[in-house]
Parts: sequence; structure tokens; C-alpha cells
Amino acid sequence: MWLRRTFFHWLPVSAVVLPLWLLIGWIVTDAGGWALLWVLVIAIPSVLIGQLVLTFLVRARGTVRHSRSVSWWDVAGFTVWHLLTIAVGAFVEGWFWAFLPLAIVGFLAVFWSSLRQLLQEARPSEVLRRYTAPARGSQAPGVVVIEERRTGE
Repeated sequence: MWLRRTFFHWLPVSAVVLPLWLLIGWIVTDAGGWALLWVLVIAIPSVLIGQLVLTFLVRARGTVRHSRSVSWWDVAGFTVWHLLTIAVGAFVEGWFWAFLPLAIVGFLAVFWSSLRQLLQEARPSEVLRRYTAPARGSQAPGVVVIEERRTGE
């Protein structure tokens, strides 16, 4: 449970740390001018906005807000995506172009998983649908219906 709670608190922080890592990785590896343009114009805004969107999707779920911990699917997905983002930011020659598409696919997988979990939680349960649906024809056995009628006004 501590790992899932740690990820709950890590998500907003990672929206700043991961884009900053891309810039630091460029500085440390001296990747060149075109790489800086790529980092400043595409990578940093994409990772920042993408991480914020994912954080909001995860934290929009009632179970996450209540328990202040993410699901195990979230832990797995964010771990893979963050590790791939860190690998992209390392600018390792020869591996950069292998890690970049994997990081993009990782983001899309986490986005899909987070959206699926949110929609699954937002769907009303079968019990709720059964007892809030309007009656068809006759009432179900064992259901008492009380009607209020005004008289004499």
C-alpha cells in the first residue's frame, strides 16, 4: 500500500521533474543544438501537459481520492512510462530513437488505462440501476410504493 500511496504523491511532482530531467539530460550529454530545439519545443511541453492530464485522470477517480493511493495498473504503467522518459532524456546515442517511440506508446497505454479505469468507476452499478430504474408495468415483488396525494385544498 505504501508504494501506491507514494505514486499518488509522486504524480504531480513528476509533472515538473520529468520535463526538467529532459533539459538536464541535454545539458549533461551535450546533445547538440537541434536536440535542444526538440527538447524545448516538443519534449518538455509534451511531457508536462501529458503528465498533468494523466494526473488529473487518475485523481478524478473516487477510489483514488478516497484511499489516496493509485491502482496497481497505474503503478505499472507510470513506472514503465517514466523509465522510458528518463531513458529518452539520457540521449544515449543509438538508443534515443528506440526509446522515443516506446515512450510515446507508453504514454498512450497509460492514458488509455487511466481513462478506462475512470469510466469503469463512473458507470453506475447493477444494484443502483435496478433500484433507480422506472418500473415497467407492475412493481417488482416485495416493493412497496407510497404515493402522496393532496386532498381538500
